[in-house]
Amino acid sequence: MDFEFLHDRRELENYLRKNIFLNIYAIGDLDDFFWPCTCWFGHRSAGKVDSVALLYTGMKLPTLIVMSEDIFPERKLLASIAHLLPDPVYCHLSPGLEGALEKSRDLETHRRFYRMALLDREAIPDNDCRDVVQLKGSDLEELLDFYSRSYPRNWFDPRMLETGKYYCIRQDGNIVSAGGIHVYSPQYRVGTLGNIATHPEYRGSGFGTAVTAMVCRSLLETVDHIGLNVRTDNPAAISCYEKLGFRTVASYCEFMAQRK
Repeated sequence: MDFEFLHDRRELENYLRKNIFLNIYAIGDLDDFFWPCTCWFGHRSAGKVDSVALLYTGMKLPTLIVMSEDIFPERKLLASIAHLLPDPVYCHLSPGLEGALEKSRDLETHRRFYRMALLDREAIPDNDCRDVVQLKGSDLEELLDFYSRSYPRNWFDPRMLETGKYYCIRQDGNIVSAGGIHVYSPQYRVGTLGNIATHPEYRGSGFGTAVTAMVCRSLLETVDHIGLNVRTDNPAAISCYEKLGFRTVASYCEFMAQRK
């Protein structure tokens, strides 16, 4: 199977929007803010793109994202580009796609995740966010310290703070709950929640729910679709998101892939 590097953002957007929530992270990465950190692989059938793989290099560990309801063309594409992928590479794959890498890579399964989508906006409260404040660039060191203690395996990129979509709650002058986005694009009108955490001593207080609600309210000023990823073994977080109007729309697995 032949593949090509894809560079036309309009063509990519048209393909990805066939399933907006499954591809919401990739759609957001079309934005100028994220685009320079992306590499897109694709295949055509009858002149039209029928499969896409995204390699995101904006984090220390390169991440491969391949999502599809029909895994057959995506699996063939993945097998054809396997030799070009970094070593190691972290993978977000729809179930069944991992087989395309097993010949050339050792795969270490990390976790299974749900993709959730905000489908009931009316569930987002508008009266419990008064203690939530917006974080600014000058708060970076404080936020990094908070994540080191409360969410050490986070996927926070300091550039994300530049979007203005990070919020927190403080107690006695210290951040005890915070969260924001992984992807945000007013141009493509999508956003995904990310790096939502509460200090262990304050969990169960409702702080995480309040922060999440504020992030959603802020995003809805400029986007039409909001999504997130959550571990399937995190029932407390799933329940929180469901109360805010999110529903599970897909599942996927994350793998660390290293050459054999």
